[in-house]
Amino acid sequence: MRIVILDGFAANPGDLSWKGLERFGEVVCYPRTAPEKVQKRAEGAQVLLTNKTVLDRGTIEGLPQLKMIGVLATGYNIVDIDAARERGIPVCNVPAYSTDSVAQLIFSFILQHANHVYEHTCSVQRGDWVRSRDFSYMIAPQTELAGKTIGFVGFGHVAQKTADIAAAFGMRVIAYSRTMKGQQDRKNFQWVGLKELCAQADYVSVNCPLTPQTQGLINRDFLAEMKPTAMLINTSRGPVVAEQDLAGALNQGIIAAAAVDVLSTEPPKADNPLLRARNIYFTPHVGWATKEARARLLQITEENLEAFVKGCPQNVVNP
Repeated sequence: MRIVILDGFAANPGDLSWKGLERFGEVVCYPRTAPEKVQKRAEGAQVLLTNKTVLDRGTIEGLPQLKMIGVLATGYNIVDIDAARERGIPVCNVPAYSTDSVAQLIFSFILQHANHVYEHTCSVQRGDWVRSRDFSYMIAPQTELAGKTIGFVGFGHVAQKTADIAAAFGMRVIAYSRTMKGQQDRKNFQWVGLKELCAQADYVSVNCPLTPQTQGLINRDFLAEMKPTAMLINTSRGPVVAEQDLAGALNQGIIAAAAVDVLSTEPPKADNPLLRARNIYFTPHVGWATKEARARLLQITEENLEAFVKGCPQNVVNP
């Protein structure tokens, strides 16, 4: 069996190993694959693994030997799943491998905004503490999280894990989701509508999937309903946020701050309005990328391939 990894560098830049896949056949790993090279590199493969390299209908139909597609991620919008289904090719993703890591990043953003650790570090390194007349000084407000409200737009695995952390800090948790069911045993928790969430939350965490219904959900109207002291955090998908609207809200002081791990186009274009916005924190789509999470990603990918070889594919998104 020939197994081709089209863009393995992000998941494994060299600190992990693909050897677990070798027991199933020949493994060819490319760090990245440009669109014009996908068809050539995929020729003869029975299994294709892709993270963000697009597999469209034309590509899939042009690979007669292809039997399985593995997505090195949870999201699978880069694969034409209908075209794969018509060919009887299962598309298998890797769900819930980075839950703890993304929840950790969300709280990294919250704690940075609450305590401004980086700004104070820079101040001390500039000599401000050495020159200070007092034993203590602040260059930015210090905020206690206990008693504050965090609101989640979408309440899947990541949001629920983050809510557990918030509860440990003594925060109140509110959430909105499509179904708004369950969670009866969660303390200090309430389901609310979107308007209520915006009005009450000191921190709004966007954790919903990208769908036609959620694209642009966080727009001018949504942001206008938020508290002027509130912070918006997006670790879901970039297009859920209308980026021009968010930049305007930050620059006009409609909300206090924002933090994003994802953008509508990645890498971003130089003219993305958020790159020049006030009071915004960035990470370059690294919420999923701890070594521990990536190790789980590779392990589940191996398990997906083993299940396929045994004739019982798992984590299939196009049954």
